[in-house]
Amino acid sequence: MTTLYIVAGEASGDALGARLVAALKARRPDFSFAGIGGDRLAEQGMPSLFPMRELALMGLLEVLPNIRNLARRMAQTVADIEVRRPAAIVTIDSPGFALRLAERVKPLGIPIIHYVAPQIWAWRPGRVRKIKERVDHILCLLPFETVIFDQAGIPASFVGHPVLESGANAGDAARFRASHGLAENERVLLVMPGSRRMEVARLLPVFGAALRDLAARLPGLRPVIAVSPVVAEAVRAGVADWPGRPILVETLANKHDAFAAAEAGLIKSGTSSLEMAVAGVPHIVAYKVNPITAAIVRRLVRVRFASLVNLLAEREIAPEYIQENATPAKLAEGLHLLLTDPEAAAAQRAGFHEVLAHLHPPGLLPSEAAAEAVLAMLPDR
Repeated sequence: MTTLYIVAGEASGDALGARLVAALKARRPDFSFAGIGGDRLAEQGMPSLFPMRELALMGLLEVLPNIRNLARRMAQTVADIEVRRPAAIVTIDSPGFALRLAERVKPLGIPIIHYVAPQIWAWRPGRVRKIKERVDHILCLLPFETVIFDQAGIPASFVGHPVLESGANAGDAARFRASHGLAENERVLLVMPGSRRMEVARLLPVFGAALRDLAARLPGLRPVIAVSPVVAEAVRAGVADWPGRPILVETLANKHDAFAAAEAGLIKSGTSSLEMAVAGVPHIVAYKVNPITAAIVRRLVRVRFASLVNLLAEREIAPEYIQENATPAKLAEGLHLLLTDPEAAAAQRAGFHEVLAHLHPPGLLPSEAAAEAVLAMLPDR
């Protein structure tokens, strides 16, 4: 059997990898898969070399205490690839680990495909030289990215954004309310604190304080927290003292039903904002990291917005509260506006339609376009 090696470092990459594997299986049933992933890739029959959560780290200083373990896992991954000699390696997002792995295995002569383009247009454009040396092809989620990589001499394909086939817009609000016993006067407020442990540790206390402020002004709010299994226990502990008897949802179907039932969302920056756009949920975006990390990143960042929705629109559709602006009072005020001003919510939904029009690949679903690009890279194609 032809083996493909998939490396995903966090929950979003795990979901992306699972859809890619399903699309590849539909085209080549003879394929087998190995590598690193989470529950979603495991459902597609790919066991993980080690727990994916060990790679789900974020922030320059946050990674430092885990350097020794990351080095050990890197050596283990390289050794596994050397033994298996797969037909191709697909690294998914997590560029810190993925690009170092690519450097280590490049001498093996195996095609290396990186799925989710490193955001050199946003920060650290100097990475383009390393990417060119280490990666054979890049699968881009955003249409303008291919132009940037083509100009740098790096083969790239626009495959469309996977959020389009996530099913985020297919939930059932009535089913969610019935299954969780919500009263008619209870209003669902969706909270997405991230899938990395460091994100959860920094954001949950701020989010909780914001909700206490908001609950005092708007009785009947019911927080629903969409969580990744990787951080579920940490989130459960972190929301234990929140007002409104929080509901945690972990399965994909339950999350999508929660999206349908939600009136507004408090979302960490990243793909979550695009999920909310697909689901039509008005939201605000927040993010915090270690202050020293933030100071370093600000010297490197080249874009105005943290949210992909805002970046694609080139204006602020979803209000952003980053670092020192991510205070409980400001978050509560932003949510209060969305929950009390129908025009503010309607303006966001109109902006979502504009943004999503840019994300469709020609003729195929994103996972199908990605599968075709991977197949084109195989030696026997």
